[in-house]
Amino acid sequence: MDKTEPLLEILLNKGSESIETARQWGPCITAIGGGTGLSTMLRGIKEATANITAIVTVSDDGGSSGILRQDQGMLPPGDIRNCVMALANTEPIMEQLLNYRFTAGTLGGHSFGNLFLAALNAICPSFDEAVARMNQVLAVTGRVLPVTTADTWLEAEFENGAKVLGESKIFYAKKEQKCRISHIKMIPENAPALPDALTAIEQADLIVLGPGSLYTSVIPNLLVQDVAGAIRESKALRIYVCNIMTQEGETEGYTAYDHVHELLSHGDDNLVDVCLVNSAAVPEDVLNRYEIERAWPVIIDRDRFVRPGFPALIERPLYGHGKDYARHDPSKLAYEIFRIFCEKHPREGVYEEIDAFILQWLKTKSINYASYANNLQRHSL
Repeated sequence: MDKTEPLLEILLNKGSESIETARQWGPCITAIGGGTGLSTMLRGIKEATANITAIVTVSDDGGSSGILRQDQGMLPPGDIRNCVMALANTEPIMEQLLNYRFTAGTLGGHSFGNLFLAALNAICPSFDEAVARMNQVLAVTGRVLPVTTADTWLEAEFENGAKVLGESKIFYAKKEQKCRISHIKMIPENAPALPDALTAIEQADLIVLGPGSLYTSVIPNLLVQDVAGAIRESKALRIYVCNIMTQEGETEGYTAYDHVHELLSHGDDNLVDVCLVNSAAVPEDVLNRYEIERAWPVIIDRDRFVRPGFPALIERPLYGHGKDYARHDPSKLAYEIFRIFCEKHPREGVYEEIDAFILQWLKTKSINYASYANNLQRHSL
């Protein structure tokens, strides 16, 4: 008898505790990216499984992260902090504390969470050890890893041949050049990946890239040595989550196909199996806000996906009910990602039944959250 066979019976008899038991036996999910998009997705995904590894880019050189990078000689903490907070199991006051951003004096612009990680970096032998300690202190579900511990910088080359060094300068340089980004390069080019990051990719049942800024959050991970190759060779289902909106200073005018094309051209033709895009309408008031930035919903050019070897296109309603920004709904996104996983890459035996149990839980949570958000929005009008 398979030693895991009694698990399903345990799930069916534990009542409210059953989902927590199922999560411990959930699939290994490796999420790759950075910025707000990745942390948003992680908040939903952690409801599905306790076996999560978030691999995060560390090439930021602006804002609080850039200052600490220059003053302390450390890797940028901002994206790491966001992902740790998304997976943390802490009291609300602790979350407020770590997200608190000073507004005046020499600490103005710094978040407490960034300073906390900077302090850990000072007392630990390495940055990845500091991140590991932060994972422990905040009781993180799974773990958060920097993609590399090398001091890396992004260089963007534009279609007219102009180049700019530094992630924080790409936005302004693109507006000045008035043409598309041709290619993103990592300096140095041979930055080694964190071994644990490569192991997480190798052992994953599901790999998710994005959502997030295409050129400055998702693609930089693929430029680290051996990362793209590890994803290509993985036996996992590989999903790319496309952004809901185009992004000023990076992807103005980009379609869903354009996003995937750039991802593959910087990584590998056989990098992802599925491109997941939002099919829900963005409210008019939110569109009006984005129009000022010359940003619009990403066009789904379905006909361009119909060619041999190109990732499958899957359209699902993923939009969250934010007032000011177009964001993915964490619960909806987690449900749809897990649904695709169960359909296209099911685990065998009792694990398939466990995943079906988790999927039903995510569906219920997604419906309940959507109902709550709609009611909240109506009462605020």
